[in-house]
Amino acid sequence: MTATLDIEASTATPPSVATAIEPAPRPQPGREILRVQDLKVHFPVTRGVLVKRRTGSVKAVDGVSFTLRQGETLGLVGESGCGKSTTGLAILKMLETSGGRITYDGTDLASMDRAQERHFRRSVQMVYQDPFGSLNPRMRVRDLVAEPLEIHGLAGDREATRARVAELLEMVGLLPYMADRYPHEFSGGQRQRIGIARALALKPAVIVCDEPVSALDVSIQAQVVNVFMALQRRLGLSYLFIAHDLAVVRHISDRIAVMYLGRIVEIADRDALYARPRHPYTQALLSAVPVANVQTERLRKRIVLRGEVPSPLNPPAGCRFHTRCPAAMEHCRSQEPDLRDHGDGQMVACHLYD
Repeated sequence: MTATLDIEASTATPPSVATAIEPAPRPQPGREILRVQDLKVHFPVTRGVLVKRRTGSVKAVDGVSFTLRQGETLGLVGESGCGKSTTGLAILKMLETSGGRITYDGTDLASMDRAQERHFRRSVQMVYQDPFGSLNPRMRVRDLVAEPLEIHGLAGDREATRARVAELLEMVGLLPYMADRYPHEFSGGQRQRIGIARALALKPAVIVCDEPVSALDVSIQAQVVNVFMALQRRLGLSYLFIAHDLAVVRHISDRIAVMYLGRIVEIADRDALYARPRHPYTQALLSAVPVANVQTERLRKRIVLRGEVPSPLNPPAGCRFHTRCPAAMEHCRSQEPDLRDHGDGQMVACHLYD
């Protein structure tokens, strides 16, 4: 049984650790709202003091493609440094892209005029990993949450702004009187709720969640994840949920995309991915997730990957995972596999399924 959090209450009993890892039932997502096609983000590497010359590039994101539908949560997982957060920042136009195309609600971000871009920035918001670092410590919570409204000219008079801030705080499980406090007066979980309230201020359609619970205790993680899910049911939000904790991702996601060294190696429905992981990297990731049943944990096969993740400055030719893959074949070293649907909606980039 999956516990949920009443987002109108500020004092909820923390759910158990087991609750946080159980998958939750999901409604059917709607129309496509975001499309990413062959996205590339390369950072130049230069040398020289007076005269800078480019000597290479770090291929942080190198050909990522996926879609996000209205009311859906797409989990984006992988090891640290694989390009997850860079992908999220590129979607928000906070990083310059090196190639590819991002389309929001049918409009290419690269061709937007000023009015369209302003609408896009209202419609797509972000919740950051560090709930303390993302909040100005010199501002009261009331001003932090109201700041987006003022920037976009939606604040109204003083009483209307106060009422809107109080409404947003109640939506994330905080009490209105807390608006007069400063960020340091809150716990980590409460600060993250403030960040969520601020992201909701402009009534967005999409929220990019960049590891929003990784800095929190496990019991608090479950509360914050349940806040995200309750808000999604209430407001019809779409989430790109970036994380490295596969248990949390399983709990909140409809579909999951697995990244390795700047590329997506597998995309599948949540239940299908956990029941039948196809890519050897996905299989290795899932084999490292602990399970509550001691007997099952003792008997299941653990896949241990050898070697280090190659540098994105000089990624290997062919399949980027072949240097660590236990099932690598000769042509994996020279031919890069395409991300393809093999007939059941589960897309995988691996020569084992050619």
